[in-house]
Amino acid sequence: MKLGVFLVLFQDKSLEEALDLVVGMGIEAVEIGSGGYPGNAHCDPDVLLKDEKALEKFKKAISDRNLILSALSCHGNPLHPDPEISKAHHEAFQKTVLLAERLGVDRVITFSGCPGASDSDRSPNWITCPWPSDFSENLKWQWEKKLIPYWREQADFAGEHKVKICLEMHPGFCVYNPETLLQLREAAGDNIGANFDPSHLFWQGIDPVAAVSELGGAIFHVHAKDTKINYLNSRINGVLDTKPYCEEQKRSWLFRTVGYGHSYDFWKDFLSMLRLVGYDYVLSIEHEDSLMSAREGLEKAVTFLKEVMLKEKPGQMWWA
Repeated sequence: MKLGVFLVLFQDKSLEEALDLVVGMGIEAVEIGSGGYPGNAHCDPDVLLKDEKALEKFKKAISDRNLILSALSCHGNPLHPDPEISKAHHEAFQKTVLLAERLGVDRVITFSGCPGASDSDRSPNWITCPWPSDFSENLKWQWEKKLIPYWREQADFAGEHKVKICLEMHPGFCVYNPETLLQLREAAGDNIGANFDPSHLFWQGIDPVAAVSELGGAIFHVHAKDTKINYLNSRINGVLDTKPYCEEQKRSWLFRTVGYGHSYDFWKDFLSMLRLVGYDYVLSIEHEDSLMSAREGLEKAVTFLKEVMLKEKPGQMWWA
């Protein structure tokens, strides 16, 4: 398993500067944003797909530093009911798939998306309860008329270009937990899997270790990000929290640097379960800790994870 980073953390720097910085910290792999919400500061498909010299320069910047490119990320909402937004995010996804094929990368990360509750809506509608019955009817419509048809087509498209789709389970989108990920995978095909980010599961009350066991081979890529539950607040208000991330003391939970939400025991169990289900690719650090700078948070995460990562495949045990 290799230690990686989601490079949008340093989008204020040039690609070469960002790569030099993370290599100096012991990073072995990079995940790079190519559009959608992460932006394309280091990787613009419109440029790289048309300019062979720019493409070769991009590849060389990574390979010269003995790094691998673990995935391209274009997290977006291609099902957004505003056609301008859905079109932009859909095009970003398809261009990213085409670019991934050119780069020899077989994983593209995004969100499942979330439509409105009807064709007349202009804003996404994330449905989280079955009653009143309108919600159940609208949820059925979202899946049957929007989500499944869209991802069936995209799974075929990505498959034609030898790319796997890694959907990040994220509240606010139709796929937000293992059950919904597997539901869509069953409907749209095995070319759809998970970019497994435990931070989005913690605050839903999901045990990420159990979730890894449930998803097994459907895990295509993994983010390393932590969450801290503030039990003083969550015991009063629960974990459905719409307050801004900058209001740290008032929130029920916060994204934290790895190790500042959960201890070594969790991360050891998490990485061990990944190994047990056959995942031996990249652990990509994503930093969204508002209490630490980008550099400090990444340095702490790297130091922490090096203590718990399983670097070698297990051999024959003496008792086997």
